[in-house]
Amino acid sequence: MKAAILHGPRELRVEASRTPEPGGGDALVRVAAAGLCGTDYSIFSGDRRVSYPRVMGHEFVGRVEAVGAGVTTPRVGDRVVIEPNYSCGVCPLCREGNRNLCLVRTAIGIDVDGCFAELVRVPVRCCWPAPAGVADEDLMVTEPLAVVVRAVARGQVRQGETAAVVGAGTLGLLALQVLAARGARVLVVSRSTRRFALADELGAAATHAVADGPLDEAAHAFSGREGIDCVVETAGTPEAVSHALALVRPGGRVVLTGLPHEATAVPFFSVVRREVTIVGSMIYQDEFAEAMRLVAAGQVRTRPLITHRFALDEIERAFVAHREPAAIKVAVVL
Repeated sequence: MKAAILHGPRELRVEASRTPEPGGGDALVRVAAAGLCGTDYSIFSGDRRVSYPRVMGHEFVGRVEAVGAGVTTPRVGDRVVIEPNYSCGVCPLCREGNRNLCLVRTAIGIDVDGCFAELVRVPVRCCWPAPAGVADEDLMVTEPLAVVVRAVARGQVRQGETAAVVGAGTLGLLALQVLAARGARVLVVSRSTRRFALADELGAAATHAVADGPLDEAAHAFSGREGIDCVVETAGTPEAVSHALALVRPGGRVVLTGLPHEATAVPFFSVVRREVTIVGSMIYQDEFAEAMRLVAAGQVRTRPLITHRFALDEIERAFVAHREPAAIKVAVVL
C-alpha cells in the first residue's frame, strides 16, 4: 500500500509501506476521505513531537477491508467513521466514566499510525457505522464535530439562550451550528471577517470582528442584557480566552475547547465578582453518535467547510494549503 510517512519534521514522503495485519479486536480500513487539522500540521512542522516514522491523520471515514480473528462487527465491506482516541479502560478515570481524560489514551495518527494512507489498522471499538445516504466527505468532519457537541453539552445551552462562539475556524463554524440546533441565538466573534459570510449562511444571528469595538458592548447589544449566556471558545489562544470572558454575562458560562499552550492572563476578580462558570471540554466521550445524527439530519452542514481537496500523492500541497488564509478544512481524498 501507499502511505504518507513522516520521517522527521517536514520530512514527509509518499512511499510504499507494508500493509498492516489486523489482530484480534482490530479492523483494517481502506480510507475514503481524511481531514487535515492543526494537530497534524503541528506534528508535520515538528512543534509536536512523535515517534518517527509516523503516518499522521485522525479524521477519516472508510470501508472495512479485513477484520481480525473473532471479530463479528463490523463486517468486511461496512462503511465506518473512525473515533480516533481510545482509552486504556482500566484506570480510575476510565472506570468512573472519564475515558476522554485517560492519561494513557492512545490517539490514532499521533501515538500509532493514522489515516494518511490507503489502509489503516484500528481497534473495532473505534469503528462507528456510517449513516446510510450520507456522503463520505460529510462524515469526514465527524471527529471535530464530536468535540463541539461535547462542548455545547458541557455549557448546558438551552432553547432561547444567547450564545457566542470565539473563533471562526472549523471548530467555531461547527459549534455555531450545534448551538443553533439547540435553539440558541449565536454571535460569532473572530479576529478576521473573512468567514463571516459563511457564518451567516450557517446560521449566525450576528458576527463581530474583535477590532470593530469593545466585546462587552457587542455582547450587550446582541443579548439585550448584561452579556452572553454561554460562550464557547474554539480558537486556542490566550487572547481568545480573554475575549470569551469579556463576552459572558454575570452568572454565565464559558466553555474552553481550544487548548492554548501559552499562559493566559485571567482577571479572576471579575470571574469571582460575576460568578462566571469556566468549564474545560476535552475531546469527547460518547458524542460520536450525536455528531453523525446531526449531519444525517441536516442540522449541521460540514461540506461547506471543506475548502481544499488533494490526492494522497499531493499531501505536501495539502499541508501548504492548510496554512493559507482561505483554508478551513483541507481534505485528502483517496
